Amino acid sequence: MAIATSVSAQDATNNGNAPVNGPSTTSNSNNGTSSNNAKTLASMQVTANSAVSAIAPTQGSTIAAEPQSIIGSKYIEENIPPTGDYTDAIAISPSVYTIAPNGSGLMETQIASIRGFQDGQYNVTFDGIPWGDSNDFTHHSTSYFTNEDTSSVTVDRGPGTASTIGDATFGGTVSVESINPQDQFNIRPYISFGSWETAVEGARIDTGKLDSSGTSAVINVQNGESDGALTYAGQRRQNVFAKVVQPLGENTTLTFGGMWNKINQYVPLGATKAQIAEYGSNYALNNNPDSQSYYRYNQDQISTYMGYIGLHSEFDGWTIDNKAYTYAYNHFGYNGEDVNGNTPNGTDYSPDDVPGQHMRNWYRSWGDTFRMSKEIGPGEARAGVWYDDQDNLRWQYEFDDTLDLPNSPDGSLLGAADRIMTDSLRTLQPYLEYQWNITDSAWFIAGVKYDDFKRDIDAEVNQKTGLPLDYSKEWNATLPSASFHYAFTSNWTAYAQWAEGFLAPNLNLFYVPNPEFTDSALQPEKTTNSQLGTTWSSDRLTLSGDVYKIDFNNFIQSHKVGADTQFYNGGGVHYTGVELEGTYMLGGGFSVYANGSLNRAIQTDDNTWNPNTPHKTATLGFIYSNGPIYASLVDKFVGKTYYTANNNDDTVIGGYAITNFAASYTFDPHISDVKDFKIGVQLNNLFNNTTINALAGTTADGTPLYWTIPGRNFNFTVSADLF
Repeated sequence: MAIATSVSAQDATNNGNAPVNGPSTTSNSNNGTSSNNAKTLASMQVTANSAVSAIAPTQGSTIAAEPQSIIGSKYIEENIPPTGDYTDAIAISPSVYTIAPNGSGLMETQIASIRGFQDGQYNVTFDGIPWGDSNDFTHHSTSYFTNEDTSSVTVDRGPGTASTIGDATFGGTVSVESINPQDQFNIRPYISFGSWETAVEGARIDTGKLDSSGTSAVINVQNGESDGALTYAGQRRQNVFAKVVQPLGENTTLTFGGMWNKINQYVPLGATKAQIAEYGSNYALNNNPDSQSYYRYNQDQISTYMGYIGLHSEFDGWTIDNKAYTYAYNHFGYNGEDVNGNTPNGTDYSPDDVPGQHMRNWYRSWGDTFRMSKEIGPGEARAGVWYDDQDNLRWQYEFDDTLDLPNSPDGSLLGAADRIMTDSLRTLQPYLEYQWNITDSAWFIAGVKYDDFKRDIDAEVNQKTGLPLDYSKEWNATLPSASFHYAFTSNWTAYAQWAEGFLAPNLNLFYVPNPEFTDSALQPEKTTNSQLGTTWSSDRLTLSGDVYKIDFNNFIQSHKVGADTQFYNGGGVHYTGVELEGTYMLGGGFSVYANGSLNRAIQTDDNTWNPNTPHKTATLGFIYSNGPIYASLVDKFVGKTYYTANNNDDTVIGGYAITNFAASYTFDPHISDVKDFKIGVQLNNLFNNTTINALAGTTADGTPLYWTIPGRNFNFTVSADLF
């Protein structure tokens, strides 16, 4: 059997693409000439080659070194609407819950929690490239790749080994893998209609092998529009993704990947309980130009792109992989001064005019990921480095939305400025690790990663202080890791992991009059992870489970010293839990799927419950997959959460469940040049549960704002494979 480090669900025939996330990725074994040693990156098998593995909504890896849920293309294609994104896919996983109040992909996901770690506390990678906002490491879920661009998603619930890269290994990694070109020429147009006037049109084109050199390409073009589940919260989105794979001889492959995305959307900020009671659970924005909640005053205009060049080669026991990349985000945003709040109208021009804010956030990253490995002695040595440099421009001005003029006494932009700033983050992460193949059934991997990151800020008007600032600060951290993997039989494996994760300090450390008052010994936030797990996979059953204990320390907090804000390390959170997931084939095309978690997250300072951490999650689903017919009925339960650390009735969000149904039928329409015709339907939230499920924030006077579950909705999709 093949024994190797843990990998994601990237297609094992990855057209020569290299491991994209260190030991949490897939390597290609059918392009290249790896050695006969089966315990290397070049010859690994993520999951068993079985019928149950093909239809399981999530499953663990048979070669994992930490808890991992792999969501494959079958589940994504059949159960996630064409408007959806990676956060909709991971929502089914144990210990995960997400909040999408406007419907799948119809606004940015508001919460995506993994064991209580929030967006910004874990990495998200695309084809192995870490991406996100450098100020706080969060991710704009709707601003890059779509559901149709995605082949698989893997949730790694841990910091990985030394070769796991990213600024937020603190809480784990969500690995998104893109679609790969097919071997045969094909055009697949698709169209989808759904609730809230939702419509999606698109087409995927695969060139097949163009010539004797093996060149192949895929492109997906998509346009979508929707009014959204919430009032006056419409969205329009265009997306293009393309990938070209060029073999260079027998052992080397060159890959070009790129995407472009554009969004125009009206953005709600939640509703008070009083508004929900008066206007309904779907209340968000209105159509009154005299209101700060007027939808045209609250909108985003966002355009993004991402591109990379990847080179992968295997020869004489060596594996070399390199990806050079760039991505950019350009966001113009507009909002009322206090949407849903009690702040009265009034500007410097008129007591009746509507006050608002106009902002821009632009950033661009350039970077490179380099990896190499070599069989040495009784195992494999691996080394690499990740470099990323992101430049960022941010400004925000107070505006009179009625007149569309800067809201300042002299009418100037500078007088209306809340912030005018540029900043940058430079990250350098070299690593070294060794996998010792102890026996044919066991291996041990140990390594260390060094992280060095530097922030620079040049602000004419600094955020929060309103003062100018020119400052820079450099931090570093050394992160060791160790893991052990053992195969009891060919289909039963287990692992143990100890590793440190980290989170680079947030840009808000500089939002003070004098950052030099910050303690010079301030350290990045860290987690120490101890995890045990096991995976079983056979022809009819895939089952995995784990227990974990995570200590979060170096919590960066602040206090006032005179007029100055100072930051310091103190406190943290203790996380413990147990997680299970599995699929069993009953026979006759029927399967049952279930997962569950018991989670505990207690803040060390005051022994209170950590915000946005459910006590438990559970999923139960029934699947029918037989030939051209697919159907699933899946219920996801999320236990109660607290939106602050104060455990009282006012801050508890009660547990809730959402039930979804999906079905599709593929057939030959006996039409010239049409190979297959597919019709599918998704009925979401069957029982129309529209209760409050999360805190959205507060108004200017501190009144809580809430999100609710989108009401019962559907998507109907038709696609065809031509030629």
